[in-house]
Amino acid sequence: MSKAKFMLGPTLETERLILRPPAPEDYEPYSAFMALDAARFIGGPQTRLSSWRSLSTIIGAWTLSGWSMFSFIEKASSKWIGRGGPWTPEGWPGNEIGWAIVPEAQRKGYAREASIATIDWAFETLSWGEVIHCIDPLNEASIAVARSLGSDLSNRAQCCPPFRFEC
Repeated sequence: MSKAKFMLGPTLETERLILRPPAPEDYEPYSAFMALDAARFIGGPQTRLSSWRSLSTIIGAWTLSGWSMFSFIEKASSKWIGRGGPWTPEGWPGNEIGWAIVPEAQRKGYAREASIATIDWAFETLSWGEVIHCIDPLNEASIAVARSLGSDLSNRAQCCPPFRFEC
């Protein structure tokens, strides 16, 4: 992929992370992550072609909506460690803040840290007053993150199930 510089949206910073719209250099680590069994809770493992398409969808959503998921970059290593943030494709049951973290960076609080920053950004910039988290019922780690954010289980039938967080 081209290494041309472009910026689709804002860059957010937390104590340990840089959150920015996806860039071409994110494709290789994104594709490697999406090929893992760890992707089973976010649509399932993908081929390189499928991961290119899914990353292109995330990038395209920035243009279509003015927001989308951010790439999570670990400040200490400058490595891409995941993606997440606002996600509201056509027909989605609500304004979602989601997350996915590479296995080697899990259980370090990065999903919670990034989610707090993106929820704050969505409430302040997008004027959202509520977010959901569509989480597979078997994804105990993400359920724990949602609960740590103050979200509660509701509307189980809409998506797998959404947890809600209200301002």
